[in-house]
Amino acid sequence: GDDVTVTVGEGPDGFYVEDDGPGIPEEKRADILEVGYTTSETGTGFGLSIVKNIADAHGWEIRVGESEAGGARFEFRNVAWSEE
Repeated sequence: GDDVTVTVGEGPDGFYVEDDGPGIPEEKRADILEVGYTTSETGTGFGLSIVKNIADAHGWEIRVGESEAGGARFEFRNVAWSEE
């Protein structure tokens, strides 16, 4: 929504994307990356599963957690950086 700020930053061996929105309850974090998972009546449940597929295809690890502001945090690890 208009009241949410998204931040992208560099992590120890990758990067993260986080926001200051309502966050993702801990008990649902394992489910949100699965195909078809949605909390919206109009959602398809494909968005985050596509992100997971891209991460898997690159050999990255994806972790779902909480940002310092209490919002959602997605960490991508094992990312090979290129200087090209």
